[in-house]
Amino acid sequence: MVDRAAGPLSLPEDWPARSDISLSLNRMGTFDWDLDSGLMHMDRPALGVFDLRPEEYDGRPDTLAARVPGDEGTRLDALIRQAVEDGSDNYGAYFKVRRRDGSLRWSHTQGSLRRDAEGRPYRIIGIVRDAAQELADSAARLELDAARRVRTSVVEGTTAALAHARTVLDVINVLKESSGLAHLGASSVVMGLVESGRIHLVAEGPEGSFVPGTRVTRIDDRYPMSDAVRTLSPCFIDSAEDFAAGYPELWRHIGGLGITAAAYLPLIAQGRPIGAIGLLYGDKSGFSGEDRNLLVALGSSIAQSLQRAMLFEQEHDLAEGLQQAMLPRRIPQVPGAQIAVRYRSARLGRDIGGDWYDVIPLPGGRIGAVIGDVQGHDTHAAAVMGQLRIVLRAYAAEGHEPATVMARASSFLQELDTDRFATCIYAEADLTTGVVQLVRAGHVDPMLRDTDGSSRRLPVPGGMPLGLSALFGQLDYPVKTLELDPGQTLVMYTDGLVELPGADLDDGLLELAELVRSGPHDLQALADRLCAVVDERGGEDDVAVLLLRRRGAYVPQSGGRLQQRVPPGDPQALRSARQMIRAAVGAWGGRERSDDIELAADELITNALVHTSGDAVVVVRVVTGAQRRLRVEVEDGSSALPRRREAGDSGVSGRGLVLVGSLAESWGVESRGSGKCVWCEFVVPRGSRRLR
Repeated sequence: MVDRAAGPLSLPEDWPARSDISLSLNRMGTFDWDLDSGLMHMDRPALGVFDLRPEEYDGRPDTLAARVPGDEGTRLDALIRQAVEDGSDNYGAYFKVRRRDGSLRWSHTQGSLRRDAEGRPYRIIGIVRDAAQELADSAARLELDAARRVRTSVVEGTTAALAHARTVLDVINVLKESSGLAHLGASSVVMGLVESGRIHLVAEGPEGSFVPGTRVTRIDDRYPMSDAVRTLSPCFIDSAEDFAAGYPELWRHIGGLGITAAAYLPLIAQGRPIGAIGLLYGDKSGFSGEDRNLLVALGSSIAQSLQRAMLFEQEHDLAEGLQQAMLPRRIPQVPGAQIAVRYRSARLGRDIGGDWYDVIPLPGGRIGAVIGDVQGHDTHAAAVMGQLRIVLRAYAAEGHEPATVMARASSFLQELDTDRFATCIYAEADLTTGVVQLVRAGHVDPMLRDTDGSSRRLPVPGGMPLGLSALFGQLDYPVKTLELDPGQTLVMYTDGLVELPGADLDDGLLELAELVRSGPHDLQALADRLCAVVDERGGEDDVAVLLLRRRGAYVPQSGGRLQQRVPPGDPQALRSARQMIRAAVGAWGGRERSDDIELAADELITNALVHTSGDAVVVVRVVTGAQRRLRVEVEDGSSALPRRREAGDSGVSGRGLVLVGSLAESWGVESRGSGKCVWCEFVVPRGSRRLR
């Protein structure tokens, strides 16, 4: 600035400058277009914009048309015509001018229309100017703004993608697979996590960049990632020369990868370093202040996502360990049966849930098979599952019949004072007879695979889920009895196997039936196939599978034992009991006397239901000794002992025990607590066993 106090003002002789000089110095010229004559005067600067000499211009606008490309001239003429016709006082437009050397240069014109008293235009006075630099500066600003928007959107987009990352591997995949790093100019990424005072490398960067001995490094080692973690400050390496000078040992291994710059950012969460990330560049030189701010913001977002992923993995590992501890450590070898079990956690959510399975050896060659699902997907569900599994196993091992096992388990769950309920199927199978008694508590129906590979759904009448049935006082669970032939497979599973996103449950059951039908014959391979489909499909629920196949030609040395409860007025339970007895007689070698045994058993059951109140409990078992006997027992809650009497000529009752006495080798009555047991026995020769 001029020191105004230095002396009196001294102004140039040509001050102020004439307007033509001001316009000329700023590469602007003037024109005056008389519309009536069609002549257009243009001063020397105006002609310079069109790259014309004064002697080359004849005062006619058509002469200028040779300097304006056709499409530009058409657009400019249309603009001026519109201004003339719509009563406008002025117009303005950018257009291109073709110079002598053939190049195009942006120009700008501004015109003011003069009109007479009637509004008729007769004159246009205006300017033309060179606009190349103006538009170049504007384009540069637009490109800079666009680049800023791209980089900002990269950070925002990467942050949004990281919000869905649930594991450390998810975070790494987002950074590697996202196009964001490409927009930021980075060619690859390397990441390390801090653990026990060391940095563990979890992402190695570009192919061929692994440096031996850097898988695990100390925080005080001379590496850029260590420096970022130790100082809690980003480490920006502006050139290959800086990299080689600052970290010669590392550069000696990666110098040939074409790295020209790198940025190592500490990943800080809650004030402590949890790791560091390095962005490697192959065509960058230096980092501007804006670059550094964006990368620091990106590092902060990555750190938050990484901490969230690490906490999730810790919780997941804890829940998975808890659930694995709650599931059976091993499945016992059960003579007469092939068993396959599988558990898969959810592949989409990776949450741990309350699905479980169990196989319980029972006396007399019987086994209990359980599949269940506690509501929820967290450690609480896994803990409840473990308690419920142990309790249900204990009730079954005590010898309670399936309906009682289920009812007591429901009462236990309700008494736990938890807000969770559970669905469950309990199957008690006698492997010598093939008789299976099924009880269902709100669970999906099982399936049956036949020896020819065909499969079908097994409808099982059921009660309310465990916990809810006790809460609402509906603890009566119906029992379904079926015969499992040698080679047939009972398929039990949780709903995660058949629930498909956006599909009806029946569609999932049909798909499962086809998978079971077309799956391999080997039981372990079939279980693997079912779980592989779940893995491929993903999903938000965990899955448990239990496959039980009956083998043939098996009879336990100690004989068998079957039990069935028959409530009054329940024809289905009565039919199930008869079916159980028929299957036991056939399997335990009493085929020759099956009619006698079934008739005697039917008489005992009918007497209990007609002459007492409450349920009748039917037990069929083999008694070993000097002679092998098949024993039928019917328990009831009445202490009144039956007596054998003659019915008379006109009597319609009273012949039951007479009939039983004539059919069986022996019969009797035993007092049991507040009730009694009426029994009868039939000799079954050992040589008459029918092996199935």
